[in-house]
Amino acid sequence: MADASTLIRAARRSRRLTQEQLADRAQLDQASVSRSERGRDAGYSTIDRLLAGAGHRLYSAPTRRDDAATAAAEIRRRLRSGDKDRALRALLQLNDNLLAEHGLVRGVLGLAEPESTGDPVWDAAVAALVAWRLGAESIPLPAWVDEPGRFLGVPRMLEVDPADPVPPRSEVPDEFAERGVLAWRDTFASV
Repeated sequence: MADASTLIRAARRSRRLTQEQLADRAQLDQASVSRSERGRDAGYSTIDRLLAGAGHRLYSAPTRRDDAATAAAEIRRRLRSGDKDRALRALLQLNDNLLAEHGLVRGVLGLAEPESTGDPVWDAAVAALVAWRLGAESIPLPAWVDEPGRFLGVPRMLEVDPADPVPPRSEVPDEFAERGVLAWRDTFASV
Protein backbone atom coordinates (compact mmCIF):
# COMPACT_ATOMS: atom_id res chain seq x y z
CA MET A 1 0.00 0.00 0.00
CA ALA A 2 1.65 3.20 -1.14
CA ASP A 3 1.88 6.01 1.34
CA ALA A 4 0.53 9.44 0.46
CA SER A 5 3.94 10.94 -0.33
CA THR A 6 4.69 8.16 -2.84
CA LEU A 7 1.28 8.55 -4.48
CA ILE A 8 1.59 12.31 -4.82
CA ARG A 9 5.12 12.15 -6.24
CA ALA A 10 4.15 9.33 -8.65
CA ALA A 11 1.05 11.23 -9.82
CA ARG A 12 3.03 14.43 -10.38
CA ARG A 13 5.81 12.70 -12.24
CA SER A 14 3.41 10.64 -14.36
CA ARG A 15 2.15 13.94 -15.77
CA ARG A 16 5.69 15.34 -16.06
CA LEU A 17 4.82 18.25 -13.77
CA THR A 18 7.14 20.25 -11.57
CA GLN A 19 6.12 20.83 -7.98
CA GLU A 20 5.31 24.43 -8.88
CA GLN A 21 3.09 23.40 -11.81
CA LEU A 22 1.21 20.94 -9.61
CA ALA A 23 0.82 23.59 -6.92
CA ASP A 24 -0.73 25.95 -9.48
CA ARG A 25 -3.15 23.29 -10.69
CA ALA A 26 -4.12 22.32 -7.13
CA GLN A 27 -4.32 25.96 -6.03
CA LEU A 28 -1.76 25.41 -3.30
CA ASP A 29 1.71 26.80 -2.74
CA GLN A 30 4.80 24.89 -3.87
CA ALA A 31 5.90 24.40 -0.27
CA SER A 32 2.71 22.38 0.39
CA VAL A 33 3.57 20.08 -2.51
CA SER A 34 7.11 19.66 -1.23
CA ARG A 35 5.96 18.91 2.33
CA SER A 36 3.37 16.43 1.07
CA GLU A 37 5.95 14.62 -1.05
CA ARG A 38 8.17 14.33 2.04
CA GLY A 39 5.31 12.85 4.06
CA ARG A 40 4.43 16.01 5.97
CA ASP A 41 1.23 18.05 5.87
CA ALA A 42 -0.60 15.24 4.13
CA GLY A 43 -4.19 15.64 5.25
CA TYR A 44 -6.80 13.94 3.11
CA SER A 45 -8.03 17.18 1.53
CA THR A 46 -4.46 18.14 0.53
CA ILE A 47 -3.77 14.69 -0.91
CA ASP A 48 -7.05 14.78 -2.82
CA ARG A 49 -6.32 18.26 -4.24
CA LEU A 50 -2.80 17.32 -5.29
CA LEU A 51 -3.88 14.08 -6.96
CA ALA A 52 -6.73 15.91 -8.72
CA GLY A 53 -4.26 18.59 -9.83
CA ALA A 54 -2.26 15.83 -11.51
CA GLY A 55 -5.40 14.39 -13.11
CA HIS A 56 -5.70 11.43 -10.72
CA ARG A 57 -8.19 10.21 -8.18
CA LEU A 58 -7.67 8.39 -4.94
CA TYR A 59 -9.29 4.95 -4.80
CA SER A 60 -9.23 2.35 -2.10
CA ALA A 61 -8.62 -1.33 -2.76
CA PRO A 62 -9.31 -4.17 -0.33
CA THR A 63 -5.66 -4.96 0.43
CA ARG A 64 -2.98 -3.99 2.89
CA ARG A 65 -0.14 -5.21 0.66
CA ASP A 66 2.49 -2.80 -0.62
CA ASP A 67 2.44 -1.85 -4.30
CA ALA A 68 5.21 -1.53 -6.90
CA ALA A 69 5.85 2.14 -6.09
CA THR A 70 6.41 1.33 -2.42
CA ALA A 71 8.62 -1.67 -3.28
CA ALA A 72 10.74 0.47 -5.61
CA ALA A 73 11.20 3.08 -2.87
CA GLU A 74 12.36 0.33 -0.50
CA ILE A 75 14.73 -1.07 -3.14
CA ARG A 76 16.16 2.43 -3.70
CA ARG A 77 16.70 2.85 0.06
CA ARG A 78 18.42 -0.54 0.34
CA LEU A 79 20.63 0.05 -2.71
CA ARG A 80 21.74 3.44 -1.34
CA SER A 81 22.86 1.73 1.85
CA GLY A 82 24.66 -0.97 -0.15
CA ASP A 83 22.33 -3.76 0.98
CA LYS A 84 21.55 -5.66 -2.23
CA ASP A 85 20.28 -8.67 -0.29
CA ARG A 86 17.52 -6.57 1.27
CA ALA A 87 16.85 -4.90 -2.09
CA LEU A 88 16.24 -8.35 -3.54
CA ARG A 89 14.03 -9.19 -0.57
CA ALA A 90 11.91 -6.10 -1.35
CA LEU A 91 11.56 -7.27 -4.97
CA LEU A 92 10.59 -10.75 -3.79
CA GLN A 93 8.06 -9.25 -1.38
CA LEU A 94 6.49 -7.38 -4.30
CA ASN A 95 6.32 -10.71 -6.14
CA ASP A 96 4.59 -12.32 -3.15
CA ASN A 97 2.19 -9.38 -2.84
CA LEU A 98 1.23 -9.61 -6.51
CA LEU A 99 0.73 -13.37 -6.32
CA ALA A 100 -1.42 -13.06 -3.18
CA GLU A 101 -3.95 -10.84 -4.95
CA HIS A 102 -6.11 -11.51 -7.98
CA GLY A 103 -7.95 -9.52 -10.61
CA LEU A 104 -8.44 -5.82 -10.05
CA VAL A 105 -6.59 -5.76 -6.73
CA ARG A 106 -3.49 -7.30 -8.32
CA GLY A 107 -3.74 -4.65 -11.02
CA VAL A 108 -3.95 -1.90 -8.42
CA LEU A 109 -0.64 -3.06 -6.90
CA GLY A 110 1.07 -2.36 -10.22
CA LEU A 111 -0.76 0.80 -11.17
CA ALA A 112 1.22 3.68 -9.61
CA GLU A 113 4.43 4.39 -11.52
CA PRO A 114 7.41 3.79 -9.25
CA GLU A 115 10.20 6.30 -9.01
CA SER A 116 13.59 5.11 -10.15
CA THR A 117 15.51 2.87 -7.78
CA GLY A 118 18.65 4.64 -8.95
CA ASP A 119 19.78 1.57 -10.89
CA PRO A 120 18.47 0.78 -14.39
CA VAL A 121 18.71 -2.99 -13.84
CA TRP A 122 16.48 -2.82 -10.77
CA ASP A 123 14.09 -0.41 -12.53
CA ALA A 124 13.75 -2.90 -15.38
CA ALA A 125 13.30 -5.76 -12.89
CA VAL A 126 10.42 -4.00 -11.11
CA ALA A 127 8.70 -3.39 -14.48
CA ALA A 128 9.35 -6.96 -15.60
CA LEU A 129 7.89 -8.39 -12.40
CA VAL A 130 4.74 -6.28 -12.64
CA ALA A 131 4.32 -7.14 -16.34
CA TRP A 132 4.84 -10.85 -15.60
CA ARG A 133 2.43 -11.11 -12.70
CA LEU A 134 -0.29 -8.90 -14.21
CA GLY A 135 0.05 -10.63 -17.58
CA ALA A 136 -0.47 -14.00 -15.91
CA GLU A 137 -4.06 -12.92 -15.17
CA SER A 138 -4.52 -11.00 -18.43
CA ILE A 139 -4.71 -7.73 -16.50
CA PRO A 140 -3.95 -4.69 -18.68
CA LEU A 141 -0.46 -3.39 -18.03
CA PRO A 142 0.11 0.15 -16.81
CA ALA A 143 1.96 2.25 -19.40
CA TRP A 144 5.00 2.78 -17.19
CA VAL A 145 6.14 -0.87 -17.51
CA ASP A 146 6.80 -0.33 -21.22
CA GLU A 147 8.61 3.01 -21.01
CA PRO A 148 12.08 3.01 -22.61
CA GLY A 149 13.81 3.51 -19.24
CA ARG A 150 12.44 0.14 -18.14
CA PHE A 151 14.49 -1.75 -20.77
CA LEU A 152 18.22 -2.42 -20.80
CA GLY A 153 20.28 -2.16 -23.96
CA VAL A 154 22.55 -4.99 -22.84
CA PRO A 155 21.19 -7.88 -20.74
CA ARG A 156 22.42 -7.85 -17.14
CA MET A 157 21.88 -9.65 -13.86
CA LEU A 158 20.77 -7.99 -10.63
CA GLU A 159 24.26 -8.76 -9.24
CA VAL A 160 23.24 -9.49 -5.66
CA ASP A 161 25.80 -12.26 -5.19
CA PRO A 162 28.86 -12.25 -7.49
CA ALA A 163 28.92 -16.06 -7.29
CA ASP A 164 25.48 -16.38 -8.88
CA PRO A 165 25.69 -18.02 -12.30
CA VAL A 166 24.08 -16.37 -15.32
CA PRO A 167 20.78 -18.12 -16.03
CA PRO A 168 20.20 -19.62 -19.47
CA ARG A 169 17.44 -17.89 -21.46
CA SER A 170 15.13 -20.88 -20.88
CA GLU A 171 15.21 -20.16 -17.13
CA VAL A 172 14.42 -16.43 -17.41
CA PRO A 173 10.76 -15.30 -17.46
CA ASP A 174 9.91 -13.74 -20.84
CA GLU A 175 9.04 -10.36 -19.33
CA PHE A 176 12.48 -10.18 -17.70
CA ALA A 177 14.30 -11.29 -20.86
CA GLU A 178 12.41 -8.69 -22.94
CA ARG A 179 13.62 -5.96 -20.58
CA GLY A 180 17.18 -7.31 -20.49
CA VAL A 181 17.14 -8.56 -16.90
CA LEU A 182 18.71 -11.97 -16.41
CA ALA A 183 16.91 -13.39 -13.40
CA TRP A 184 16.25 -17.00 -12.57
CA ARG A 185 12.56 -17.96 -12.71
CA ASP A 186 13.10 -20.05 -9.55
CA THR A 187 14.08 -16.89 -7.65
CA PHE A 188 10.42 -15.88 -7.73
CA ALA A 189 8.97 -19.27 -6.78
CA SER A 190 6.94 -19.13 -3.57
CA VAL A 191 8.52 -20.86 -0.61
